[in-house]
Amino acid sequence: MTETTPGWLSSDDLELARARMPILYVEAVPVRVDDSGEVTSIGLLLRMGPEGTVSRTLVSGRVLHHERVRDALLRHLEKDLGPVALPRIPASLQPFTVAEYFPTAGITPYHDPRQHAVSLAYVVPVTGDCRPRQDALDLVWFSPQEAASAAVQGEMPGGHGFLLRQALAHLGLPH
Repeated sequence: MTETTPGWLSSDDLELARARMPILYVEAVPVRVDDSGEVTSIGLLLRMGPEGTVSRTLVSGRVLHHERVRDALLRHLEKDLGPVALPRIPASLQPFTVAEYFPTAGITPYHDPRQHAVSLAYVVPVTGDCRPRQDALDLVWFSPQEAASAAVQGEMPGGHGFLLRQALAHLGLPH
């Protein structure tokens, strides 16, 4: 079935594009901050993987054709965290890193067996009630120290644990 929403590719067209060119993604590390702007907790999604494994991950998804990065980020935050998460996207949309995923493991710390993808990664404070939707099973809030633990990061496949460590370092937190 071909999707009729502008900017979407059919499954076959997406597979063909993934085989020939990098795909642009956005990723977000949802955080809660106190009144002074200090990060108090970090939200990680619980998802069921294609092989039936449960893992922790970040908010992520493709940027559509003719879609602004800001709009893609908001769309994926709402898709994964729910419509009343109330993300605070910064006025200056500067990613904390650019992650490059390869289908061949070991080229970078990031691996996606489906494709070569380039992802702009952001830390996004959320102030509302987060209720995971779509394919997210749950959202668990961790203290920065818990998020930095080897146990939590070990539950994050494809380099998301490494990306989380980069976010923690960007925030000046132990990683």
